[in-house]
Amino acid sequence: MGLYRRGKFFWFSITYQGNRIQESFKTENRKLAEKLYAKVLTDIIEGRYFETAKSKSTKFEEMTEKYLKEHAHSRDTRTVKTLLTSFAGYMLAQITTKAIAEYRNWRLESVKPATVYQELALLRRMFNVAIREWEWCKDNPVSKLSFSVGNRNARDRWLTIEEEKSLLDKATNPFWLRSLSIVALHTGMRRGEILELRWQNVDLLKRVVRIVKSKNGEKRTIPMSKTLFNLFKGMNVRDISGRVFPISGSSLRHAFDKLVAKVGLEDFRFHDLRHTFATRLVQNGVDLYKVKELLGHKTITMTMRYAHHYPESLRSSVEVLDNCYNSATFCEVSV
Repeated sequence: MGLYRRGKFFWFSITYQGNRIQESFKTENRKLAEKLYAKVLTDIIEGRYFETAKSKSTKFEEMTEKYLKEHAHSRDTRTVKTLLTSFAGYMLAQITTKAIAEYRNWRLESVKPATVYQELALLRRMFNVAIREWEWCKDNPVSKLSFSVGNRNARDRWLTIEEEKSLLDKATNPFWLRSLSIVALHTGMRRGEILELRWQNVDLLKRVVRIVKSKNGEKRTIPMSKTLFNLFKGMNVRDISGRVFPISGSSLRHAFDKLVAKVGLEDFRFHDLRHTFATRLVQNGVDLYKVKELLGHKTITMTMRYAHHYPESLRSSVEVLDNCYNSATFCEVSV
């Protein structure tokens, strides 16, 4: 049938490889409709039309549901809630870089940059899967957006040795809280990784912990410290295929919050145990690349967010300057 007018607007109808395509151009202008029609024919011939057709007919909720069913990470169900509220009813093609930028700016008015980073990172992952696996979209609108939170997202919070001792001394209820905290402090594992850890991945012979399901989907192996080895060695193993800590995330969150309040720690979260692990390694001269591998980060930039120095740990770095001078010729300068 080609180009035709129906009611106020111009439409087009065409049959291509047995499929009938019918769509409104939503314009009353014939010349504009003719140009749009020519573009559609060109896109169909070159294969671009069908790449975008699915994104025009698929709602954000459909993509979210399918992604969570097939690819969800531990925190995705919680992270996606505000995204769902904001983009409900949108077709994928309507979620543009501009729309996402407006969402980012709106969220930054009420939540921390780290929260916005997590939400946009999830949105980017969902679109990547929709492009690569399902062929629902051609482009990822999030990839064009700058949403790096940089140093605004860095935390200067980790445990001192004294705080750690106090935390572990008071971690007596529930009975598993002290052991779980030690695992976090000596591996740098994320909360979800610890809760998913199974005895079959705790190798006492080789003294390593194997993480088979991580946030970024990659496996990694962490050597045990003597403290961690002795901890695991002294724990009872009921089921080799069972979890080391068969508890829920909410139980851990509730118990840890009570512990932090009991110890009197300010602005401290469970994730800061991972932060403490990384910071302590760097403060004691461990190479950042090794810390990156232990944490399971893809980039060194991510690792630097967790690694902070205190003045004394930097002293040896500047003391090398003294070796650059010959003490026999060094002269004090009065200012």
